[in-house]
Formats: sequence, structure tokens, C-alpha cells
Amino acid sequence: MNSIWSETSTLPAFGSLDRDIKTDVLIIGGGLAGILCAYFLDQAGISYALVEAQGICSGITKNTTAKITSQHGLIYDKLISRFGTEKAKMYFESNEAAVKKFRDLCGNINCNFEEKAAYVYSLDNRRKIEKEITALQRLGYDAEYADKLPLPFSVAGSVEFIAQAQFNPLKFVEVISKGLNIYEHTTVRELIGTTAKTDHGNIKAKKIIVTTHFPFINKHGSYFLKLYQHRSYAIALEGAPNVDGMYVDEAQKGMSFRNYENLLLIGGGDHRTGKKGRNWEELRRFAKRCYPTAVEKYHWATQDCMSLDSVPYIGRYSARTTDLYVATGFNKWGMTSSMVSAMILCDMVRGIENPYSAVFSPSRTILRPQLALNAVEAIINLLTPSTKRCPHLGCALKWNKNEHTWDCPCHGSRFTKEGKLIDNPATGDLNI
Repeated sequence: MNSIWSETSTLPAFGSLDRDIKTDVLIIGGGLAGILCAYFLDQAGISYALVEAQGICSGITKNTTAKITSQHGLIYDKLISRFGTEKAKMYFESNEAAVKKFRDLCGNINCNFEEKAAYVYSLDNRRKIEKEITALQRLGYDAEYADKLPLPFSVAGSVEFIAQAQFNPLKFVEVISKGLNIYEHTTVRELIGTTAKTDHGNIKAKKIIVTTHFPFINKHGSYFLKLYQHRSYAIALEGAPNVDGMYVDEAQKGMSFRNYENLLLIGGGDHRTGKKGRNWEELRRFAKRCYPTAVEKYHWATQDCMSLDSVPYIGRYSARTTDLYVATGFNKWGMTSSMVSAMILCDMVRGIENPYSAVFSPSRTILRPQLALNAVEAIINLLTPSTKRCPHLGCALKWNKNEHTWDCPCHGSRFTKEGKLIDNPATGDLNI
């Protein structure tokens, strides 16, 4: 079950930490967000080190659908309602800046970078599409309306963003990570102030950036309340049409489409981690019905941290931590969110005021409807009798019969049948 990116890329290998070191900035987590932080600090001549518990991009980054876009579903009408026009515009401009930065960096990298239009469509609600276009006009962006898409079904309408992009993320990382100060297979066991303890050496830093997908430090920031995780699935088909763009349903349980070389990538089957879902079976039924002569070449799954209000948490880990920073809650839009994170956090650790940081502050209000849903889910699973308990905070684990894993409905940790940790926030294996 490897993604197409894993099968078509070869990432460089880095050694493990084997001594005590000192650095200005320690980055914990070697996914795309962490790699970009390291790259920008390296370019700026700042002393840094990045540590990754396994291999770089071995977690969520390798399983993305790799769409580079500032169009994150029908988000801008919601952002204006929740945060006001000024902050909604910050969100838009920061993600447009991320698209531009990818375009600039990918200019000399062979990573299948292609400029494409992006579309969010609705199957049955044209009014939602019209409201989003009106919201974008308020932000100064002239979005296009389209109701004829090269997809095997009709739509009520869609919002088109021009000059967005797609690429192979691991080919990109393969190039930009070379020469960076990275330690793989180096797990941070404990943080004491800004000193990180690992199995074979301590790292004394002035500032620490945590880019571990789901933050692993529970005593600050209340991320166990502010986040939950969502699984989604993808298949790659050979012999299916070229849709010449990137498409996503505005409905959470809808499907997404994009091409990569001669393959059509279809995503969907979404569900909260630890809950029953439709997974690949839904995608395969759709493919059989709509592309009956196509052949499945790859299939994979991914997991996303979802925030309370659809905006990532990027900035100081909590209001009380002055030298500890975080990037998480990318809400399925990890490519531009990783770039935005790197731009904001690399400014913050250097004492530079970033014009977009206010909208992403992790210390913003948590009084959102999703908070109550997260709390109820946690209480139910904490009280559920089970011999399999998550070592993170003790929730009852659920057996995922489709992927043959033990999954936590509270915070999304996942384990193999034998109890080996797959996905955080848990930091250790099960005792089986």
C-alpha cells in the first residue's frame, strides 16, 4: 500500500544523532513543514537541526494528493463569517504567497510541477458556489464560475481558481533536503525547557519548532481538545481520462480528482479516524462504474489533523511558551499549509513580524461547535470498556478491518495488529 510518490522517488538518507549538540533552532518532525523550515533557516544562515523519529517524509507527506492551491474547499465565505474580512484576506494572501513560493522553488527542480486550475464543485447546491464567489470578490479575487467540468457526472456549479499547481512532493523534498542538517531515527523522548533528550544525545536549543503532524506535548496548548484526525483514501487509475485540472467536492464526504502523468488520482472515502468508513471500496465502485476499462495501479491512505475552525494552528505552542512553536491542523491542505508554516515560523524564531501570523495564532478562541463534538468523542471512548487502550490518553481503540490496524477515535493514533505505532500523537507502541 505505497503511494505513487513513494514508488517514484528516492529520498536521501541521514544519520542518527550520536552526541550532545547545541543549536539556535531545533525542528522536531521531518515532514514537508519541518523540511521547509530547515531549508529556509539554512538559506538564512541560521544554526538549526532537524530530528525525525523515522525517515523524512515517512508519515503523512508521502500520502498526500499533492495539490498546491489556496482554494481549500468553500472556505472563504466561512472565514469572513468567523473572523471578518481582514483575517480572511490574510488567509487567502498567505496561501497565494505559498503557491508562488512553490512555483519559484520548483522552477529548477524536476518534480513534475504543473500549473493547473483548481475547482471546488457542488453536486446539488449552486447557492453555496455563488456565496463563495461573492466572498472572494470581497477579498479582491475575481474567481470564475463554471458548471461544465470534465468529470463523469453533472454538477450544480463550481468555483475556479486559475494558476494553481500540482507536483510530486517527494521528488521536491529529494532535492531541497540534500545537505540539510537532519538526524533521522532520532526520537525526542522528553523536553526540559528547550533541551531535547534523545536516546543517544541531548540537543540544547534556543528555540524549538514542533512539526510532528499532531503535537506530542500535552501539557501546553490543549491540542488534545483542539484537534481530531480524519482518514481519506486514494487510488491511481491507468487508462482513465485526463481531467486537466484539480477538482474537489465541497461536501466533506465527496471525491477529488487530478492527473499525474498518465494516471488519474481519485480521492475520497473519508471518515473520522477510529470510525467506520467507506475507504477504497467506495472509490473502486465509482471507478468500475465510470471508468470501466481503467486499471488500478496504486492505492494508499492518509490522515489529516483537523482544527476546530478550519484554520491551521501556526505560531507559539501556547500563550505561555515563549520559545516553543508549532504547526498543525492543516485540514487536508498540507502543501500550502506547510509552506505558510515555514514562512511564518522562520520569521518568528528570528524575531521578524510576519504579516499573516495573526489569523493562524494557536491561542485564538476554542469556543467552536467542533470542540463539543471532540469532547463527547473523548468521554465516550474513555468510558468504553476495552483491553486495547491508546497510550496517549487512554481512549479505547477500535479495530479497523479494512486496514488491519488499531485506531484511536479520540485523537487519531494508529497501531499495527502487533501494536507497533503507525501514527501519532501516541509516542510509543501498545503493550500487547
